[in-house]
This record gives sequence, structure tokens and C-alpha cells, in this order.
Amino acid sequence: MSAPHEHAVQLRWSDPDSLGHVNHARALSLIEDARLAMAEGAPGDRGLILARLEVDYLRQLYYRVGERLCVRSTVTLLGTKSLTLRQELVQDDEVAIRASVVMVLFDFATDTSRAMTDDERAHWSRFIES
Repeated sequence: MSAPHEHAVQLRWSDPDSLGHVNHARALSLIEDARLAMAEGAPGDRGLILARLEVDYLRQLYYRVGERLCVRSTVTLLGTKSLTLRQELVQDDEVAIRASVVMVLFDFATDTSRAMTDDERAHWSRFIES
């Protein structure tokens, strides 16, 4: 049974501007943290690189002391050498940021993309949206 990956993130005191709104680039680091957590336990050398990032900022994100937010991540496409994720950062039960992310499996020794192994495919298949 597949399910979204959920990862709790903590906003940092340095994330907001003077009005209390979280900076757009700082929010992307929270989404990246969730991707790294999602990759934990993946077989192989974990050679994944970011190839594409498309972001929709749907509502303002506010800094509140001690508040933990959730990033929900699902695999929307498993290719031969890449995978596509949809990631949503949620605050107040509403999606504040939605990202579409393409990750490419990469062999740093040869400096080229590589095919996904069966074990890697099994790992990422756990997060395919149903």
C-alpha cells in the first residue's frame, strides 16, 4: 500500500522578514529537508540530483514560535532514470506551497545519469500516489 511521505519541519527564527512572512527561498529549504528524509533508507549510493523545480506559492507562510509544519511528498512519476515528486508544505490545514520536483539518478564517477535499480524502484514506489 502506498502513501504520501509526511515530514515535520520547524520554522527557524531567521526564516521570516520584518512582517513575519517566511522568505520564499527559506521555505524551499524546508521542502528540501523533506526530500532528504524521504530518501533515507533508499538503497544504493543515493546519487540523486535536482533537475527541475517548479513552485507555486499559494498563500503566505507565517513564522510562529515553536510551530511545526508538515511537508507531504508523493511520487507522481517513476521513470527509467528519474522520478517526479509533488511536495506540499501545509500550514493551518492549508497548502501554502506546492512544488513539482524532478530528481535524476546520477553516477558522480562517470558524471552521467544512470538507470534506477529494482531496489531503488521498490523504495520510491512506496510513495506513489494512489
